Amino acid sequence: VFEWHAKSAFCANCGTASVIVEAGWKRECPSCKAEHFPRVDPVCIMLPVKGDACLLGRQRVWPRGMHSALAGFIEPGEAIEEAVARETLEEAGLRAVHVRVHSTQPWPFPHSLMIAFVADYAGGEITPAPDEIEDAQWFDIDALPKLPNRISIARRLIDGVVAEMRAG
Repeated sequence: VFEWHAKSAFCANCGTASVIVEAGWKRECPSCKAEHFPRVDPVCIMLPVKGDACLLGRQRVWPRGMHSALAGFIEPGEAIEEAVARETLEEAGLRAVHVRVHSTQPWPFPHSLMIAFVADYAGGEITPAPDEIEDAQWFDIDALPKLPNRISIARRLIDGVVAEMRAG
C-alpha cells in the first residue's frame, strides 16, 4: 500500500493531486471525483500431479538444487483455470486438466494475489521454456528436492498436496 501511495499521488484521470481516504485504502480526486484503489495482480501458482509424483520447476536465480511450483500471471479476460492450463503448457510443455483451488496468499512483491491450484497431468513431454525456467521434473513425493521457505504459498501447496497423497 505504501508503494501504491508513492506512485499514485495524482489522479490518473485528470492529473490533479489526489487525497488519501478510508484509512489509506483509497484515493479520491477532489477535481473529477475519480476513485483510485491499490492494484492487485492475480497470479496462478500450480502443482501438476501424476500418480505419486508432482511437477516442479527451477529458475536459474534460485539457490542451487531448489525447485518449486510453476506460476504465472493471469491475463485480462482469462479464466483462472485457463491460465493454469496455459502456464503449465508454456512453462513445461504439459497439458493440465481438472484444475482445483488449493489456497490463496497476498504477496506484496510487488502487489500480487497468489492463487494456488492442483491440476492433473493430461499429457505431453516436459519441455522447459528456457526464458522462464531452466529445469522441470517429476518428483516422487518421497524424493523431493530442496523446496522454498515454508512461509511461501508454493511450499504450503507442495506440502499440502504431498500430505493428501500420503493419506491416500
